[in-house]
Amino acid sequence: MRPKRLLPFLVAVPLVLAVAFVARAQAAKAKAPAGPATAEVKVGTGIEKMELKGEAKAFKVAAGAKIHAWTKVSGAADTTIAVVFTKGDKSSRQELKVPRSPYRTHAYRTFRMGDEGAWTAKVLAADGAELGKAEFTVEFQ
Repeated sequence: MRPKRLLPFLVAVPLVLAVAFVARAQAAKAKAPAGPATAEVKVGTGIEKMELKGEAKAFKVAAGAKIHAWTKVSGAADTTIAVVFTKGDKSSRQELKVPRSPYRTHAYRTFRMGDEGAWTAKVLAADGAELGKAEFTVEFQ
């Protein structure tokens, strides 16, 4: 066979194989079961390299201190979550984007005099469903 006649085959065969490979990978990705969204939630005094520092259930802090809610969200790729700090009628809310799953992120609240007591840090899905929560207490020095 002449080399000019082989050229279309040498180009077409790898192209067809590449298209088949991509189609198969997309089909496998589409078939992956999507479980319910969940969030692991912890509270602490800081974040370093996306990990929580000073994790506790009770904090004795100075006025103006920040308490961080660290979360690892699973099953909620390409959505938005909200981290809500709540105590009685006081609450603060921060919306965060979740580009992939699982995804680690965090939010914080600055505590001032008058904020003593039992608090809850909740992670809510875009539809308002609770994905996870952490309860903690704040006391001032």
